[in-house]
Amino acid sequence: MRRRLALAGMAALLVGGAACAETPEPETPDATQDDSIEAVRARENAGDAEMPDTQTPEPAQDGSIEAVRTRENTGDAEAQVTLGLMYATGEGVPQDAVEAVALFRQAAEQGYAAAQSNLGVMYETGEGVPQDAVEAVAWYRQAAEQGYAQAQHNLGVMYANGEGVPQDAVEAVEWFRQAAEQEYAVAQYNLALMYDDGEGAPQDVVEAVAWYRQAAEQGHPLAQFNLGVSYANGEGVPQDAVEAVAWYRQAAEQGHAAAQVTLGVMYNTGQVVPQDAVEAVAWYRQAAEQGHAVAQINLGVLYAIGEGVPQDDVEAYKWFSLAATYADASQREGLAERRDLAAERLTPEQLDEGQKRAREWFAAHPRE
Repeated sequence: MRRRLALAGMAALLVGGAACAETPEPETPDATQDDSIEAVRARENAGDAEMPDTQTPEPAQDGSIEAVRTRENTGDAEAQVTLGLMYATGEGVPQDAVEAVALFRQAAEQGYAAAQSNLGVMYETGEGVPQDAVEAVAWYRQAAEQGYAQAQHNLGVMYANGEGVPQDAVEAVEWFRQAAEQEYAVAQYNLALMYDDGEGAPQDVVEAVAWYRQAAEQGHPLAQFNLGVSYANGEGVPQDAVEAVAWYRQAAEQGHAAAQVTLGVMYNTGQVVPQDAVEAVAWYRQAAEQGHAVAQINLGVLYAIGEGVPQDDVEAYKWFSLAATYADASQREGLAERRDLAAERLTPEQLDEGQKRAREWFAAHPRE
């Protein structure tokens, strides 16, 4: 089953749970789950999403702060965008979103597309100005109509989610396509999703694969993962498990948690790759440290039975405890029971230690 990815400035991927002995089925949240853009934004800093792109072109002249300020004072739009981005990110100057907005606005009012796009981002996210999706759309549209790919993509997101404009999947596809044809990877990825789901365009898994591939070849990890899924399931391409593993690996090496879990399961069970519990542990651990509940469950299982790691009931309890917190609501009761069963194998001192390890992990990995 393939569920829909939430669309944000850059799309976010969430994956449902799976048992240790099963390959996690790569999925994306359906419309019934809390994957609105608001929920996605709440998870931005947890690695699930990024804000819509702000960008400034490379300065053609001396890029020192002093030189940029001199050019900005003459009304140079490129310098205004450059300095605005510095204030937005706190690079070389104290971070100041209000000042960033003022500079972006000066350049935007000169018709400078990058500034219009960045000003749209500030209104969309409510940084430096009151949040205003309608105003964000207005600025994105001005830049998009000049052919600015990032604004075209972000305008497509607004239409896809019905933010600042009536929801219109057909219009979203059109803006994604314009950006995708300029080799903008995240737009290629989102366009693939629309074809995959048949939203705004007739469902066409072959066309979806073509756009996933273009984004994947640019290094987009979500596209790499979904291309791997397509090869694993034989959707839009001939089924090819070896090719699936290759794309999963590329995504996993970029920190994509679902790809890391999928590789972990493959090494754990010897699917397509040689069985290797140590390698499975390594991939599970990388995803588990990102708060991925499936990885935490599977890592706990391997500690409980001593495969790929020394047997350690305390460490198993820690990971089961973490999984019970991070899992979907529908899974928490079952995971809490597994955690409690693990606790029965511990002495009071061991239980205290397991709970301490879980607390320390939470302290080191605060949830946004």
